[in-house]
Amino acid sequence: MGRLAICPGSFDPITYGHLDIIERGASIFDEVIVAVFNNQSKNPLFSVEERMSLIKESTKHLSNVSVDASAGLLINYAKQKNAQAILRGLRAVSDFEYEMQITSMNRKLDEEIETLFMMTNNQYSFLSSSIVKEVAKYKANVSDLVPEPVEKALQQKFK
Repeated sequence: MGRLAICPGSFDPITYGHLDIIERGASIFDEVIVAVFNNQSKNPLFSVEERMSLIKESTKHLSNVSVDASAGLLINYAKQKNAQAILRGLRAVSDFEYEMQITSMNRKLDEEIETLFMMTNNQYSFLSSSIVKEVAKYKANVSDLVPEPVEKALQQKFK
C-alpha cells in the first residue's frame, strides 16, 4: 500500500499557488487526492463540479493525483480514504494560526493521520483565490496566477 495524502481546500478557483503545493506533494507521496470541500463561510463563484473539473484539467500532467469532493469533516474523509497525511499549504504567518487550530482538532479526532505543512513558493505567497477572483472581475490579466483552463473559466464567469 502506497503513501496517500489528502490535499484539501475550497479551490475556488485553483491557483498556481495551489498547484505548486499539489505538484510538490505528488513528488513526495505515492498518491495525492485533491479534495474539494465546500466552505460554508465562503460564497463560491464556481460550483463544486466546476472546481473539480478545473482541478482535473490543471493536474492532468500528474499521474498520481486524483480529484474528489466531500461535504463532511476532513478527518473523517481522510480516514475513509486510508490516508496517512493531510497536506496543507502555507503562504504566510497569517495562515499559521488558522491552520494550527484545524490541525489540533484533527489530531484530537485521529492522532494517526499526520498533517504536513508546505510553504508555497515565494512567488505565490501573496496569491489567494479571493484575490484572483477580484482581479479577474475587473478584466485584469490573471494568466500568471492561474492555469489556462481557470483563466478561461474566469473570463466566462465575468463576461
